[in-house]
Amino acid sequence: MALFKLQVEEDDQTWHDVKNAEGEVVTFDDETKARAKLEELYPVLVKLERYQSGPKRTRVIAIWSDDDDWPQK
Repeated sequence: MALFKLQVEEDDQTWHDVKNAEGEVVTFDDETKARAKLEELYPVLVKLERYQSGPKRTRVIAIWSDDDDWPQK
């Protein structure tokens, strides 16, 4: 099962996770909802990417769970 998190690239070309008011990484169970939230939070960047007006500055990352707890602890 995958969770999805949002990331944004800063002007200095470093990527960071989008966090909520409590400082926790924002995650979603559904990629469509994650992309909608990304567009809600960063509408200008997402629209620029859609029209190819510059490099990609936002992304949705899939986080895969480790169902078998490998390596064994």
